[in-house]
Amino acid sequence: MSEVIPAHKKAEKHLVNDYRPISLLSVFDKILEKLMYFRLYNNLTANNILSAHQFGYRKNHSTSLALINVIDEIYKHLDNHQKIIGIYLDLQKAFDTVDHEILLCKLYRHGVRGSVYECFKSYLSDRCQFVYVNCTCSELGDVKCGVPQGSVLGPLLFLLYVTIFKIVFQAYLSSCTLMIQMCLFMEIILML
Repeated sequence: MSEVIPAHKKAEKHLVNDYRPISLLSVFDKILEKLMYFRLYNNLTANNILSAHQFGYRKNHSTSLALINVIDEIYKHLDNHQKIIGIYLDLQKAFDTVDHEILLCKLYRHGVRGSVYECFKSYLSDRCQFVYVNCTCSELGDVKCGVPQGSVLGPLLFLLYVTIFKIVFQAYLSSCTLMIQMCLFMEIILML
């Protein structure tokens, strides 16, 4: 069970959607999560699971470095007289959309087994929470999906969850590159 407090994140304070739910954790919970975090992070980095192009929620991967990386890629393609298309995604309520079963499958697929797997399963399963606002508590509610915001493990579990985008985008970009190259080739033939 966790206590959740709303943290304002956007301009409109009177709109409920402009708040982020932050789970409050005890010191003991944070220490335990930190131990699990390091074990999982070491496994994911040792096996090259996390994308080098994922800059959010990672040590030594700031948004400034992401911007420098994008600008560098743009200049590289412009120098080679290539066309550039940018696709940017913003996943709203992203942490709340994580499907526990899919995440557990990913953990298992990437080598998390035995008692450690059972700890993650317990961490994600049968969760409940209540919201505390203005000295008032809500009723207890079941948490069917999502990873806790404000937790130590939440961001890393979210990164693991979205690793599928790395595979999908690589396949998509490969096919787009091939299609663009074919279109440019056809353009050249038509000009002749």
